Amino acid sequence: MRIAMLDDYQGITHQIVDWSKVPEATVVPFTDHVHDEDQLVARLQDFDGVMRIRERTEFPRRVLERLPKLKLLLATGMRNKLSIDLDAARELGITVTTTEAIHSTTVEVTWALILSLMRNMPRETASLRAGGWQIGLGRSLGGKTLGILGLGNMGTPVARIGQNFGMKVIAWSPNLTPERTAEHNVECVSKAELFSRSDVLTIHIPLADATRNIVSAEDIGRMNKRAILINTSRPALVDQEALISALKENRIGGAGVDVYPVEPIPQDDPYRHLPNVVATPHVGFVVEENYKLFYEQSLENLAAFIAGKPIRIIGDAGSPPNL
Repeated sequence: MRIAMLDDYQGITHQIVDWSKVPEATVVPFTDHVHDEDQLVARLQDFDGVMRIRERTEFPRRVLERLPKLKLLLATGMRNKLSIDLDAARELGITVTTTEAIHSTTVEVTWALILSLMRNMPRETASLRAGGWQIGLGRSLGGKTLGILGLGNMGTPVARIGQNFGMKVIAWSPNLTPERTAEHNVECVSKAELFSRSDVLTIHIPLADATRNIVSAEDIGRMNKRAILINTSRPALVDQEALISALKENRIGGAGVDVYPVEPIPQDDPYRHLPNVVATPHVGFVVEENYKLFYEQSLENLAAFIAGKPIRIIGDAGSPPNL
C-alpha cells in the first residue's frame, strides 16, 4: 500500500514511529497544504491510504468519489464527523479509523493567549529583543470577570484556572442551567450578560449547525472596549468579519486566536498584522504527547487493516466517543 501523510508541517512523519514495522506499506509525507480540491485529488490519485492530522484536510463526498484507489483513511483525534463524509466513505468501501487525543492541551493554549494579551507579552518581548525595556502597563487577572461560552470538558478546567487567579467566572451556552454551573462555583448568566460583563471571554463550545456564528456582530458589540475575546475552538463559531472590524476599530481590547477559516492563513490575513491580536498557528493540540498518540495508534490501525482485522473504526463499537 502507498500511504500519503498530509499536512506534515513539521516534517516529522518518519521521526515519531518506525513505519518499516509495516513492510507492506510505503508512507509518503507532504509538508505543505493543498487548498484546491482538484490539486488534492491529483496528489492522492495513486495512493491506497491517507493519514491526516486532525481536520487539516477535509474529505467531503465529492473528493472521496474521485479517489477510486482509496481504501483507508487514517484520521486522528476525536472530532472527525464534520470534516469527513462518513456515509460516503462507507458507501465507497473506504475504512476510516481514528485515534485518541489529549484535549487539555488546548486549555493550556487558551491561558497562554489570555496571559499574553493581559500582560502585553508580545510587545514587551519585542522591546527587549530590540534592546529596549518596559514599554507599557499590563493588567492583572485578579478581580476581573472571566466569561466562558460553553462550560463542558474544556470550559470547566478553564473556569477552575480562572478562579485560581482570583477571577469571577460567569458562563452561558444554549442549554446551560444554574444547577450545572453551581457545581463549579460559576454564575449562569444570559448571553447578553456574558458579553457585556466579561473582561475576558473565551469560547469552548462544539461546532454544529446550531452554533455556527453563535458569536455574532451584535454580541461583539456588547463587549466593553478593553475586553478580550479568545477563540481556541472553531473559527466558524465567530462572525469573523465582525471580529476583525471590531479589532481594527479598537472597539474591543484585543483577541487571542488559534483557529482560522483558512489554514495556513494567507500572508495578508489581518490576524498576522493587527497589533491587538495574539495569533498562534493552530497549536492547541500540537504537542509531543498528542503526536505520539496520533502516529503510534495510526501505525497500529494501518497494521490491523492490512491484516484484515481493522481497529478503531469510526462508528464501530470499539472506537472512541464523540467522533
